[in-house]
Amino acid sequence: MRRRWVLLAGGTALLGAPVAGTALVADRTEAAPVPRLLSGPDWYTPDPAAEAAWLAGGTVPGDGGPHGDMVRRALLDLRALSRANGAVSAGPAPSWNHAWPRDSAFAAVALARTGHLDDAVRVLRFLASVMLPDGGFEARYLLDGSGPPDDRRRQDDGAGWALWALRAVLDGPGGHARAEELRDLLEGTLGFTLERTGSGRRLPVPSPDYWERREASLTLGAVAPLLAGLDAAAAVLSRLRERTRAREVSAAAGRLAELVHDRFGPAGYPRYAQNPDAGVDAATAFLLPPFTARARPAVLAAFDAYQERARRPAGGLAPGAGWRRDGVSWTPQTALAAWVSAQVGRDGEAHARLDWLNVHRTGWGSIPEKVLADGSPAGPAPLGWSAACAVLAVDTLERG
Repeated sequence: MRRRWVLLAGGTALLGAPVAGTALVADRTEAAPVPRLLSGPDWYTPDPAAEAAWLAGGTVPGDGGPHGDMVRRALLDLRALSRANGAVSAGPAPSWNHAWPRDSAFAAVALARTGHLDDAVRVLRFLASVMLPDGGFEARYLLDGSGPPDDRRRQDDGAGWALWALRAVLDGPGGHARAEELRDLLEGTLGFTLERTGSGRRLPVPSPDYWERREASLTLGAVAPLLAGLDAAAAVLSRLRERTRAREVSAAAGRLAELVHDRFGPAGYPRYAQNPDAGVDAATAFLLPPFTARARPAVLAAFDAYQERARRPAGGLAPGAGWRRDGVSWTPQTALAAWVSAQVGRDGEAHARLDWLNVHRTGWGSIPEKVLADGSPAGPAPLGWSAACAVLAVDTLERG
């Protein structure tokens, strides 16, 4: 999230279509201005017939309800952000026009849950194609799969997210039959996760997480996805009838869970176990369903504390209680909170978050990355991670 902001002037080509905007460049620091929308309604050229046919090949959660139009637009945005090789752009603006393993994993899960299995598998195959030799990932990739766009530090949570998404895709209708073509992704990311955690016997070394900045201390946002990945891998191996390996990986997940809860739990699951004063952040959600099998009361309490302390003037959430006080709401974390609330049976909270996202969409219907204190959308729109979480939240509510 610590990126350079660029608002484009004129008709710069992006994802095959011009982007509207006015020239403005600003670094995101405490005193810097917050740019408004970095994209416009013509960020891509739609093909209504092709879009209708694609939607008809799956489902639109909430169709006919208060969030149906938002979900339909979010699904079409995920489709438009996707390339034929499975790369999913984070959003239509230069610094976002790359594929993050984290964002891609959520997109794959949303596509699988709505019946677009081929699209979901294509996303995971792209991740397998750019996976590093040790099974980990760079922070982000060029959309042609040729490598990272810069020397940004790699982010170890990507392996956990890939494993978590792999399970969700294979668990969907028709997914099990696609397991072997994703074997490389399973083996590579599982090997990386086991190595990084000593088969669950140690916490990993510090790594950047979804805050997109260098870290000297381990964050909950870096380790929780690896734990979710080990749980997911054990389930996948069990489905593949590799029961001995499944038991071994499940035991590793159990050991790592004990370490995580022992280290982060006593202080209320803060972002840094070594610095509880830094406060809680959205990573508390990563220790709750759908990322874990059950909701521990202490983690739910931390999730509640995060939502209270990270609330912003416009009504959305910041990435964490310790995030800069600039009044900006972030839709990825707000949509994530909606999904987790739906997963743990807090339907009222989920509906309230979804209502907020729905009201703060852009004029053309996409969910923006940010909402300013005055309620206006900002950043690129759409943002793939936000779109995926909104789809999944509505889908969860609909399934009951």
